[in-house]
Amino acid sequence: MEHTDTKKRVLFICTHNAARSQMAEGFLRTLYGNCYEAYSAGTEHTRLHPCAVKVMQEAGIDISTYRSKSLDEFDGQQFDYIVTLCADAQEACPIFVGGTTYLHHAFDDPVQTTSTEEEMLTNFRDSRAQIKEFIDLTFSCP
Repeated sequence: MEHTDTKKRVLFICTHNAARSQMAEGFLRTLYGNCYEAYSAGTEHTRLHPCAVKVMQEAGIDISTYRSKSLDEFDGQQFDYIVTLCADAQEACPIFVGGTTYLHHAFDDPVQTTSTEEEMLTNFRDSRAQIKEFIDLTFSCP
């Protein structure tokens, strides 16, 4: 196993750490885990959204053991990349002390909907596709 000190550390931040940041963490760990250590947190942690688990399982990635985490859990830690994935997180946490490079990419919140479960799953699948593309373009291994 590769020594973790050679891997870049990435922290994905979203408002609740329920969907987008969890999916980003799952993609980075699965697709590029040989180059990156992925983590996620929220400015207000809640719970992992079941639709996020379901659509990631459809993509062959199991995030069912992930949990929603607060930014406080990462106080004092160093990261190579701090990535905010929604406007709320960028406004609430524009600078996370301990970051080297700060990135922001606003993804629509798939949870903010009053639709049917199938419509919600469609929103989550759309978010999943956008997040995967972002991960592939931003974090592919050298």
